[in-house]
Amino acid sequence: MLHLPIANADVNGWALLYIGFIVGILGGFFGIGGAFIVTPALNILGFPMAFAIGTDIAHIFGKSIVATFKHALLRHVDFKLGLFMGLLGMYGVSLGKQTVLYLEKMGQVGPIVRMVYIIVLFTLGIFMIGEYYRYSRLSENEKISAEKNKPRLAGWVQRLRVGPYISFSTSQVKSISLWVILFLSIFSGLVSGFLGVGGGFIRVPILIYALGLPTVMAVGTDLFAILITNSWGAYIYALAGKVEIIGALVMVVGAAVGAQIGSVATAYIKGMKIRLYFGITLLLVGVSVFLKQMLLPLLAAYLLLGSATVLGIIIVYMLVRSVQEQARQAETAAQLIKR
Repeated sequence: MLHLPIANADVNGWALLYIGFIVGILGGFFGIGGAFIVTPALNILGFPMAFAIGTDIAHIFGKSIVATFKHALLRHVDFKLGLFMGLLGMYGVSLGKQTVLYLEKMGQVGPIVRMVYIIVLFTLGIFMIGEYYRYSRLSENEKISAEKNKPRLAGWVQRLRVGPYISFSTSQVKSISLWVILFLSIFSGLVSGFLGVGGGFIRVPILIYALGLPTVMAVGTDLFAILITNSWGAYIYALAGKVEIIGALVMVVGAAVGAQIGSVATAYIKGMKIRLYFGITLLLVGVSVFLKQMLLPLLAAYLLLGSATVLGIIIVYMLVRSVQEQARQAETAAQLIKR
């Protein structure tokens, strides 16, 4: 057992390392901090909710450095858009942190945060799985067209004529209202500070559906925004004495390895598949948080870590299979050239 003096909690150090590794894979693959898994997991392992939130924000900051660098090498990052959303999201993070500390004084932070988790996770999960189901029923030509076309919501958002306007050439987002970027950034930051997450499970759908970014570009850009907002979030939670630095560092060690695996996988796996597994992940985490709310913490822990493990294995398997398939295709092409 590892004693964490700031949170005054005894936890399994290997469990923290393992959580960091698995969440690193999922985070690098989905473009999220993975805190919607880590915060509930830390709470289940014995961290008080405020410490679980603060410690997880610090861990996400460290992990995002590795994941962002990997996605930048793959050219999956719109730095200008990520910078705007990250810097503007800092204000939202502060609002979320103030709300958490107020609820902690009222003795209501745990139940309320878990209830918000449940609502948000189920709503987003069902929506993204439903979208993939509709996509799977299309013909091959319709699938190609659907992947190229921007979502209907993105078209409506970009037609809003409320100046001033701004463009993001890397993401091919042209002449969009600055007020839209301001609102979406602060909102995702508020969610980040309140739920103790990087805001990725809110920001990635926003980037895809509201701004029309391709899935892999949304993944990389969100990780860069997370890096900015969580540097601020870690700072303000540390000032409040709500960061268990030893626990965060242990998770960062595991996450640094896992994040590289997940980031590389996005270069080989199609965007719609990423959205499907993202939606499944959200639903499974939502169920585990619900079980915690129903005073079944052990069952919640098994479901949470078990589902994260299975998804991590699936991502690694899909990556290995895709690499092998590309190697076979390259070998076949080389043999044809020799002939």
